[in-house]
Amino acid sequence: MQSWRAKVTIRQGDLAAAKVDAIVNAANSDLILGGGVAGAIRARGGPSIQEECERLGPIRIGEAAITGGGNLPAHHVIHAASMKLGGLTNERGLRESTRNSLLRAHENRLESIAFPAIGTGIAGFPMQRCAEVMLEEIRAHLESESTLKRVEIVLFDAPALAVFARTFAKLGEGD
Repeated sequence: MQSWRAKVTIRQGDLAAAKVDAIVNAANSDLILGGGVAGAIRARGGPSIQEECERLGPIRIGEAAITGGGNLPAHHVIHAASMKLGGLTNERGLRESTRNSLLRAHENRLESIAFPAIGTGIAGFPMQRCAEVMLEEIRAHLESESTLKRVEIVLFDAPALAVFARTFAKLGEGD
């Protein structure tokens, strides 16, 4: 069986340009596409994504909802609600929304997904702890039965990339 680590790629780039089955939006529980990652998705993906969000939302913090990808290269957007609109992300919201994003991908039989560093922008969650929590959840998911063959973590800048790469390197195969 292929190691979970072999399915994970960490890179710097533009999440909205990722060529995967689904990208993950760092969402609020009202599913309103505001600034940051959500704003980039709205700008590039077009109005159909927000229109679908309006039909689905609000959802509880920690939940994840899936929409079409509009004009994005990705076919779907999974909206990981780690906070209330205008609020901050906490560890439970981050952990649960990451886990539920992975579950939505599995339920929809997706093979590839790309995540940002959820909650680290305007929602104020610390980058180091974000890397630890997200990688723990990704590892747990990929070590179980999953349709996912590729998980990308697409980071906006070099400092975030360094934090995630260092954290990934510290996660051993069997611990």
